[in-house]
Amino acid sequence: MCMGSVSRAVLRSAVVAGATVALAVPASSATAVTPMATPPGLSCETGKHEIDDCTGYALCRNNGSTAQTFWVHLVCGWSPDVDGEHVTLNLDRSGQSTAHCAGLGTGIGEISVQP
Repeated sequence: MCMGSVSRAVLRSAVVAGATVALAVPASSATAVTPMATPPGLSCETGKHEIDDCTGYALCRNNGSTAQTFWVHLVCGWSPDVDGEHVTLNLDRSGQSTAHCAGLGTGIGEISVQP
């Protein structure tokens, strides 16, 4: 969770619980990070930072036949979505793009790699 204080966390839990009942959506699906398809020619691993649940990354290797540019895209729940830095990889090279959801949000809901 990216909230800064316990009182915000309690409020968010109450709101999410109410929304869960109203929408009949299980609470676990509201917090799961959904990986998306990787662009052709790239082999990527995505995830959240070990210490900071608001920071997501895409670590990619170019297995294609030409140089490729990619970046990570985070869906940040209550906060605006964010894109990481654009990374250009030559053949057989690896690189990482990172992005950070705002601290008042609900955290990362989805991580994708954009071409």
